[in-house]
Amino acid sequence: MDKESVGWKGPFTAIVTPFDAKGRLDEEGYARNVEFLIEKGVAGIVANGCTGEFWAQSMAERKRVMEIAVKAARGRIWVIGGSGAITAPDAIELTKAAKDAGCDGAMVIPPYFVKPSTDDVIAYYQAISDAVPMPIMLYNLPSQSFNLTPEIVNRLCDIDQIVAIKDSSFDFNNFYRMQVLCGHRLRILIGPSTMFGYAALRCGALGWVDTYSNVWPELTVGLYRAIVAGDDAKALEAQAIGCQYRAFMDSVGNMYCTTKAAMNLRGLAGGAPRSPLRPHGRDAIERIRKGLEGFGLALARAAE
Repeated sequence: MDKESVGWKGPFTAIVTPFDAKGRLDEEGYARNVEFLIEKGVAGIVANGCTGEFWAQSMAERKRVMEIAVKAARGRIWVIGGSGAITAPDAIELTKAAKDAGCDGAMVIPPYFVKPSTDDVIAYYQAISDAVPMPIMLYNLPSQSFNLTPEIVNRLCDIDQIVAIKDSSFDFNNFYRMQVLCGHRLRILIGPSTMFGYAALRCGALGWVDTYSNVWPELTVGLYRAIVAGDDAKALEAQAIGCQYRAFMDSVGNMYCTTKAAMNLRGLAGGAPRSPLRPHGRDAIERIRKGLEGFGLALARAAE
């Protein structure tokens, strides 16, 4: 298997997992969010990425979320299931669940918290690849887990099932070194499209998997379409707005809480975050409301 074994490209969304005030999974709300993103033109979704709060779910819940995502998508977009875990057996179990659910691939973050060695990480991915015949998207999130440097990624490309990576290093130099070293071997998608999506695609990235498109997918979809159409003026305008939008959203507080609050204001099923995170208070929500209005986004209600 290689990068040409899959067609993954374009604007993906790391979709949120909505929970109600008691922490229960809102399955109907999840399905509505998938439909909303499809209507707005996203190419795919990642279920149970960091934005999906996989770290706050049981194994059974993570499996169920992937099933809901696939059922809601009905083959219209790519669905990648987040299946990373601290231990290889858990990651294998979740990757098998992603395959059984009908996901198009699995996004696997390296083991987090335990500070593994490079050889530990390579063995982890090798074990998953050997156990589950399914395309794997690496997930580089060095702020929260092991740093998949371009050199390490180049070694990981030798593993059969690995075909892509989501690079959320938030470092353009890191992305570009990875593109030069590994771009011919795997599909590179970035995380922060609103920061440098235009530049990344111009340098060879095939798309992105971002968080804030849960709230405003029209922006990132429009950015991608303008880039591939060669409309630099339109693309650069969208990128400039994206930078302002991201800076605003980042300034409010925890990005997962902010994303969910903004979705609720737009009438989407953001729901509440799970403990230890708590929903934003009234002042923050009012700030989000005013910010979204400033970007011209239609809101369903003034406060949540």
